[in-house]
Amino acid sequence: MRAVVLVGGFGTRLRPLTLGLPKQMLTVGRVTMLERVVEHLGASGVDEVVLSLGYQPDAFLDEFPDGTCAGVRLSYAVEPEPLDTAGAIAFAARHVGVEERFVAVNGDVLTDLDVADLWARHESFGGAATIALTPVEDPSRFGVVPLDAGGRVEAFIEKPEPGTAPSNWINAGTYVLEPEVLDLVPAGRKVSIEREVFPALVEQGRLYGVQSDSYWIDAGTPEAYLQAHLDLVDGLRPGLSAGLDPSARIDGAARVVRSVVGQGVVVAGGAEVEDSVLLDGARVSAGAVVRRSIVGGRAVVGEGSELTDLTVVGFDEDVPAGTVSSGGRFPGPEAWGG
Repeated sequence: MRAVVLVGGFGTRLRPLTLGLPKQMLTVGRVTMLERVVEHLGASGVDEVVLSLGYQPDAFLDEFPDGTCAGVRLSYAVEPEPLDTAGAIAFAARHVGVEERFVAVNGDVLTDLDVADLWARHESFGGAATIALTPVEDPSRFGVVPLDAGGRVEAFIEKPEPGTAPSNWINAGTYVLEPEVLDLVPAGRKVSIEREVFPALVEQGRLYGVQSDSYWIDAGTPEAYLQAHLDLVDGLRPGLSAGLDPSARIDGAARVVRSVVGQGVVVAGGAEVEDSVLLDGARVSAGAVVRRSIVGGRAVVGEGSELTDLTVVGFDEDVPAGTVSSGGRFPGPEAWGG
């Protein structure tokens, strides 16, 4: 079983954490997001993953120099330009010569979905493609997928207006595809699988869906990235023995609650860290408060600062002493460039 994993995006929603690093190279509980995705695929029977690369491809090549990740063989396909979702899947599949049924997944989705079952259900449907579906409270940010009684997709409604969605079951970003689906993707141009390919398959009656309430999170936003860590701390998912790395230095007069604290992190006396993520080498200075926020690797939160409500501090960034921020970004958008 082969899988194409989409990891070529710029990660704009997670800036400034992704200014110098692809989002799939960010850790989730001290293991990279990509390793979590690939490990799950491997456990489902996938023996080769093709990474569809675009933004900073060398970061992946450097991280996995032996061509394996979580025990699964890796191949690489680097887009010459952004080709959108279907374009990226087709480019990667053609690049490595995929000629059989394969899996395609979004590389920022963390899930416990049974991919082997999805594969088997796809085979029983006899269609061209099968989509995994997950329920959400607000489907307006996603592709909504109503099904008939036989599992056939009746429509593919991308990001409907709030209150207008016919269902709360959305595209979960994991697909089983027959190679003929690639015929719907012209080479060398941007093609969206959600807006072009899937609607075409709906018209042909050859697109199916499988509903699953397995754990699922799109970790590509600060809120979801933080939640993915808190889910590990709360024991909703395996893979984190303790929130505090043994190498972290927490002053006896500091308070750290329900947080993930990485390697070499320092939390000084009088500081408070709650419902937050401190990536490797971060430092929270005396008297500072970090609550429901994310502090990038080797960043320093100055004395007496107060960071709350999804404030995000980039890697190697210094937050001046006394800073008060609710939902801020360090550095701010003015420093992000294009």
